Amino acid sequence: MIKDTLLKVVARAPFQLYYEGNALAVTATNKVGKFDILPGHADFFSLLNSGEVIIETDSEDITIPISNGIVCVRDDEVLMFLNI
Repeated sequence: MIKDTLLKVVARAPFQLYYEGNALAVTATNKVGKFDILPGHADFFSLLNSGEVIIETDSEDITIPISNGIVCVRDDEVLMFLNI
């Protein structure tokens, strides 16, 4: 996998860091429905609905149950603030 094809992801809550590192894809749910964030995704900001955030890495899938959150995507960086 070429480094430029990975996302840089930070998923955190006010007092907990769920994940920080590289990922192949991130899946979450907003008001419109389930969506995926892949490398090269357009700049994006959204409120997240309750459900699961799935962070797909090259070694495992990390599943985080959430009640709500926000996500910001810019230049292959994904910042997620969960359960806020």
